Amino acid sequence: MLIQHKKVDGKGMFYVGQEGAILAELVYTMPSDDKMIIEHTEVDKSLEGKGVGKQLVETAVEYARNHSLKIIPLCSFAKGLFDRVSSFSDVRA
Repeated sequence: MLIQHKKVDGKGMFYVGQEGAILAELVYTMPSDDKMIIEHTEVDKSLEGKGVGKQLVETAVEYARNHSLKIIPLCSFAKGLFDRVSSFSDVRA
């Protein structure tokens, strides 16, 4: 599954799109040069149960590692994953 990235003026999203429609998204803000706040994660019903939400969070974690960022997971879905997946602890603020 192709996860795309879009960033504009301190806000951004990782998303899965098909035919111009966004089917899954993780929305974040950058309150500083070294922090990313995951605000919202949403997956269309057509992709539910396929692990797409987790893939979006994993992509954000990899992005944070590559850009020396710390993540604040405000989104309940992302926070739940951060609480369960110990390998994300290196990027958690």
